[in-house]
Amino acid sequence: MTNREELLHYCWKFKLFASENLITTDEQKIEIIDTGTWNNNAGPDFFNAKIRIGETVWAGNVEIHRSSDEWTKHGHHKDKAYNSVVLHVVEYDKGDVFNEKGQKVPQLVIHVSEKVKQNADFLLFSDVVLPCRSQLTDLPKSRTDAWLTTLAIERLERKTNDIYAHLKRFNNSWDDTFYVLLARNFGFGLNSDEFERLALSLPYSYIRKHSDNLFQVEALLFGQAGMLEENVANDDYYFELQREYQFLKKKFMLKPLEDVHFKKLRTRPQGFPQVRIAELAAIIQQSDRLFSAILEKEDPLQLRMFFQIKVSEYWQTHYSFGKTSKKISKSLGDNSLDAILINSVVPLLFAYGKQNDIEKYTDRAIHILEALKPERNSIVRDFCAAGIELKNAFDTQASIQLYREYCQKRKCLYCRFGHHILSTQ
Repeated sequence: MTNREELLHYCWKFKLFASENLITTDEQKIEIIDTGTWNNNAGPDFFNAKIRIGETVWAGNVEIHRSSDEWTKHGHHKDKAYNSVVLHVVEYDKGDVFNEKGQKVPQLVIHVSEKVKQNADFLLFSDVVLPCRSQLTDLPKSRTDAWLTTLAIERLERKTNDIYAHLKRFNNSWDDTFYVLLARNFGFGLNSDEFERLALSLPYSYIRKHSDNLFQVEALLFGQAGMLEENVANDDYYFELQREYQFLKKKFMLKPLEDVHFKKLRTRPQGFPQVRIAELAAIIQQSDRLFSAILEKEDPLQLRMFFQIKVSEYWQTHYSFGKTSKKISKSLGDNSLDAILINSVVPLLFAYGKQNDIEKYTDRAIHILEALKPERNSIVRDFCAAGIELKNAFDTQASIQLYREYCQKRKCLYCRFGHHILSTQ
């Protein structure tokens, strides 16, 4: 479907055309009682419309094209699926059309205003990141708040589907699912794929068997990450990890990752992958039932404390193997803590509540987002600069959903902000 035809669909659905004194191409009076349900799959464009043509009310489907001759070009005159069409809506009339039974299909020419077309073209084809930016401040606050709420839930639903895919892989184990999701998010974007590969290569059940020993958990993670393959001079801890991993590797018949490259580019030492793995090891080692430990904590502050661990003694004086540094008690900073809660804990709680129909967990997930301060990234800055107030992480998650699923994909016709701009001109 062309964008122009999509605009006609949109205008039909919301009646963004002159809808008074309508007549068919053979001059029968028309009244649109119900435009029908927009169909995004095969078949007529709108189902179950209700149209009065002359003195008769017809209940059926509506097909829309820019030009009437596209009916034949698309083969609808030979397709029984289009025998139920009670009205063919077009922008340009180029002659009568007939269905598979040979019956003439009533046609209506609609006229979309030039202003609507210009606004739609600007929204859909502009090179500007947020083409509606200058008009967002004119939106009623109630409309903005309602749309942000819908978007935030949309984002949670999307993440829930990803979590269900992991659950299927892990035979409905929430602990395994949380372990992989948590590991992925410890990559903090730069190394997310690498950290997920690490977790998938090392079953959580193996870690649980040694969860009472932080040194062994570190050996498993660093060994699987391929970080114990080199000869690091004068580092006893490194050699001890190597020996321990060789023992555990044989015990569990493990194979370390190959062709995985953990990135450090433009990363502060605190964010080096070795430090992140050490932090992940310390968090995982706290409990042999990782997800259960999260379910028990009802308050965002309790959750923050669970993740606010200190790394092992060695990593307090190292950012990487073999190189000592000034002693510092490394732990997740506030922004990193928030990111873990937003991207790991909240989606798991929401998905768990949805799957088990326990509302308190979905509510808790939303409450955590509402309690966290707004995220700081380029998407959030763009919307704030455009006049959209983002009060907390719930709102900023909504802005990310809006940008990635609507703005970037130029789905302005499906956005409530875009609809407001088009329908009020």
